Amino acid sequence: MAFNYQSGEEVLADERIVYAGLGEVEFVVAEPIGDPAMDWYLEHSPGGGFMLKIPASFGYLFLPSADEDLEFVSRA
Repeated sequence: MAFNYQSGEEVLADERIVYAGLGEVEFVVAEPIGDPAMDWYLEHSPGGGFMLKIPASFGYLFLPSADEDLEFVSRA
């Protein structure tokens, strides 16, 4: 399963984003990979999602989908 920004680009790790401040995508998890730390997110959010790092506002935030406030800035 892929997650997409409202603009259509796929959400990928290490991208620069804006979501209530400038940040980046730490990781994307869509299926079990055998890493207990990553698979934990699937157990608590079936269907997966992605972790954002936004130091100026939230710190870290896990989202199960992209909403209209998440903006793609650039790929790493």
